[in-house]
Amino acid sequence: MGRAVTMPVFGIGVNVKIAAEEEVGDMKIHAVALALLIAGGNTASHAADTTPEAELRRNTQALLDAIAPGDVATWDRLLDPKAIQVDEDDTVRAKPQILADLKPLGPGLTGNLQIDDFRVALFGDVAVVTHEDKEYLDYHGQVLHSRFRMTDTWRRTPEGWRLLGEQVLAVQQDPPSVPFDSKSCAYAGHYALTDDIVATISCRGGGQGQNQGLAVERAGRPVRTFLAEAADVFFEPGFPRTRRIFQRDAGGHVTGFVDRREGRDIVWKRLSQTP
Repeated sequence: MGRAVTMPVFGIGVNVKIAAEEEVGDMKIHAVALALLIAGGNTASHAADTTPEAELRRNTQALLDAIAPGDVATWDRLLDPKAIQVDEDDTVRAKPQILADLKPLGPGLTGNLQIDDFRVALFGDVAVVTHEDKEYLDYHGQVLHSRFRMTDTWRRTPEGWRLLGEQVLAVQQDPPSVPFDSKSCAYAGHYALTDDIVATISCRGGGQGQNQGLAVERAGRPVRTFLAEAADVFFEPGFPRTRRIFQRDAGGHVTGFVDRREGRDIVWKRLSQTP
């Protein structure tokens, strides 16, 4: 995975703690034996599942597990020689680059990736898999939770399923919102994209437990609400790809804003200030 290779993404680490007791009665011994028997039965049942979906899921989790320790052997075994990977930073790698970039996590980093949603479409000896994975990262004592959406193409060979291609996307989420001064709102006014496309912005005070925000109105469209992320930077809840960034002149007066998506701006100019 792109992030798995270039950023701190992780394999699975499981810590098991066993508490020993001095007194163990017959009932406890039988209970332990029964638990082991059930566990063994579940393991055997899981291992016996040889459907393509089950095999592909096991292979996918094995690749995720191999990231943290830098387990090149697992990736080498499951990658097709002609595999291509595109990560969330738009870096394209062939198999040699994927293996060369796979390194163990550095000191102070621990975490894991677990499959959360897994779907398979089979086309003979080719399978298209999409899965969303939960990432847990302890980054020098600070815990981060992220999610990734991956789409993989697998080919069935005499040696088993081999990964042909992978596309990795970071699942984006809304940033934390912050309050701003809605009473002396500097953003209220009319803004134009063209002569015919004009938006009216007003400030709304937040209710109990809610942050203040901007209400944006255009003729014939529903009112949209934006929350503050930082000074002069606003986002629309549910649309984390875009930002509305207000611009100011040398005197600090708002002159307009840009709609920014993936670093590309659409410019709106301020026409007037509303009362």
